[in-house]
Amino acid sequence: MPVLTEDRFSGAAHYIVSEANGYRSREQVVIASGSGVLKAGTVLGKVAASGKYAPYNPTLATGVETAAAILYEGCDAADGDVRRTATVRDAEIHAEALQWDAGVTTDQHKTDALTDLAGSGIIAR
Repeated sequence: MPVLTEDRFSGAAHYIVSEANGYRSREQVVIASGSGVLKAGTVLGKVAASGKYAPYNPTLATGVETAAAILYEGCDAADGDVRRTATVRDAEIHAEALQWDAGVTTDQHKTDALTDLAGSGIIAR
């Protein structure tokens, strides 16, 4: 009989400790084309020019340098915009379960992102 293993950091919403009643913590967002294949738990920023979301990257100056949401479920936005659910407010999350873009290269970048998210009531534990 084969042994099955599961990556505890791969399923939809795996990063959530708790969230507001109903769906108040979540919104439908558009992930910008060119964002690539993203896993659930990816920290997102909001592109100022379009209002779409893309992976948080503190080295850019497009709006994504400010963390604004966390991707609820994975997606492939390499070749086109994709509509997905994101946590945007009032939730507790597992900080170690978050996924980070390659542009997030230091612990300070992560700390800054978690501070941004705390402003929306998304609190890292």
